[in-house]
Amino acid sequence: MSGGLAARVSLGRVWAPVPSEFLLISSTAILLTGFGLVMVLSATTASATAEGGNPFEGLLKQGVFAVIGVPLMFVASRFPVGFWKKIAWPLLGLATAFQLLVFVPGLGVEILGNRNWISFAGQTVQPSEFLKLALALWIGYVLYRKQTLLGLWRHVFIPLVPVSAAVIATVMAGSDLGTVMIMVLVVLGGLFFSGVRLRIFVLPLLAAAGYVAYMAVASPNRMRRIMSFANEDCDYFDECYQAMHGVFGLAGGGIFGLGLGNSKEKYGWLPARANDYIFAIVGEEVGLIGCVVILALFTLFAVGAFHIIRKTPDPFIRIVSGGITVWIVGQALINIGVVLRIFPVLGVPLPFMSQGGTALLSVLLACGVLLSFARTLPTSAPTTTRASNAAPRAGRGKVSA
Repeated sequence: MSGGLAARVSLGRVWAPVPSEFLLISSTAILLTGFGLVMVLSATTASATAEGGNPFEGLLKQGVFAVIGVPLMFVASRFPVGFWKKIAWPLLGLATAFQLLVFVPGLGVEILGNRNWISFAGQTVQPSEFLKLALALWIGYVLYRKQTLLGLWRHVFIPLVPVSAAVIATVMAGSDLGTVMIMVLVVLGGLFFSGVRLRIFVLPLLAAAGYVAYMAVASPNRMRRIMSFANEDCDYFDECYQAMHGVFGLAGGGIFGLGLGNSKEKYGWLPARANDYIFAIVGEEVGLIGCVVILALFTLFAVGAFHIIRKTPDPFIRIVSGGITVWIVGQALINIGVVLRIFPVLGVPLPFMSQGGTALLSVLLACGVLLSFARTLPTSAPTTTRASNAAPRAGRGKVSA
């Protein structure tokens, strides 16, 4: 009897009810990851076959990180909030040291002018992806500790601004402006959800905008891409080639798309078809309906995350959740805006979907943090259960009387 009771208690803990936000975030993350695997397979088979390679190589590489990342997401969801507070400083230090490895000769790799990768054991890893999560946790912890002092600008700026600037500078040194912009959004998102006064928030906002503008002007390559975005008569065979073929892919799909696997742009026309421009392949193969489904899933993800922000009484949870939400949803909107030619080419992947194991692993871990926070929210018990529990208590009261 006691053994059976212990087993029931144990199972009750495992299958304990979770808030709806937990289910919403986890399900949208898994659906987006699964959809991404299908699109990576479709986008990479043609080029792999043409080169005489394994047509499933792209799927297998991405699938390994998905198989690792999804369980890690649920493992991370089991950690208490106190754990994330304790590791905020050490994690930022480790992630920054990991990022600095890109400058080690023989280990760091430069791709398309950006030195933001390291290569070992035949694998290419982008350390800056983990910096986003570490920065969100660290900002949340620092502002959480200073909740009563956020009305004073010096306590908001120190150590937040100098440390954040130093961390972001390690990425900027590798000339990856797209990742820098996302990290700046994480910082601004943390400040906004911490509840600092507007006049204090505006100063770092203007400083961030000025810094990004300076870095854009300082690079001839970036300026050429920005000017091509603003110029309708830009050179099709040079700076406008990829951007135009992204639009061609979206336009070619129409409402219902050409069907999975039937993209024409993936046959050597669209260079970054499985990475930054995978949304163009989505539009070409599954049409406007598929694009709307992707946008709806990101909207549901944002709804779940904002519910955590709204319901939690813990400032740390609110600030970190805000930073992660701004990172993932903001990066998705920027990526889609680039494909639609609303923004110039910035080189940021579509979260959950673009090919890149490190990027997928980092967003799944970030979702694990959100799920950990969601577990702290109150769950409403069904009314029938409350009523059935109340009746025996009332009966016992009458007998004792």
